[in-house]
Amino acid sequence: MVLEWCVPRRLPVNPARGVPLPKPSEAEHVYLDHRQVEALADAAGSLRTKYGQIAAAANINRPLILLLAYTGLRFNEAAALRVGRVDLDRRRIRIVTAFAEVEGKLVEQSPKTGKSRTVPIPASLVAELLPLVRGRAESDLVFTTKRGSEVRLRNWRNREFGKAVKAAGLDGLGLTPHKLRHTAASLAIAAGADVKVVQAMLGHATATMTLDRYGHLFPDRLDEVAEAMDAARLRVLAA
Repeated sequence: MVLEWCVPRRLPVNPARGVPLPKPSEAEHVYLDHRQVEALADAAGSLRTKYGQIAAAANINRPLILLLAYTGLRFNEAAALRVGRVDLDRRRIRIVTAFAEVEGKLVEQSPKTGKSRTVPIPASLVAELLPLVRGRAESDLVFTTKRGSEVRLRNWRNREFGKAVKAAGLDGLGLTPHKLRHTAASLAIAAGADVKVVQAMLGHATATMTLDRYGHLFPDRLDEVAEAMDAARLRVLAA
């Protein structure tokens, strides 16, 4: 990733491009359940500074955490999300760009895989997102600080997210904003989503990548398949 950042201003090509990365171990993943997600969102939405003032991003913390945990957006995709790409009637979000920090400035670029995608919004999140998009220009960022600035990952993680994790009693899990993607994947799989749905939701380049990371979460359906095949065989033989 560091070498990729150097292209093309400092290096003409990335010499490490194409080198296979080790598969992440299951221990690196953190999977929150629904109650833990809600506790984290509640804690983030009620944060106060040491002077008792409302935290800089308190107004967007709750919907942002819920969106990350239930759609699997990368943080920089959510931070770059604009009002015009949120369709609450159809319950869809169009991911077209993501923020990248270059020399201290945020610039919009294509998502990590280079492809845009459409992500479903759970119905219960519509009311959470509505105040952030209603009556605003389509070009406005959905998530901003109370001063109207972009939300930067490092600042938000240190000043808001980390404090919310502790307040919700979730410290010690190694939870980070990015690991909410793992929660989104696990909750989707538990709800019955197949590998192609999870791949599309998370924006993985291939279904193989999805299986490499979350294959252990999919239920073992070998007996179910064997029983269905056996029932079909017996019906044919009995005819």
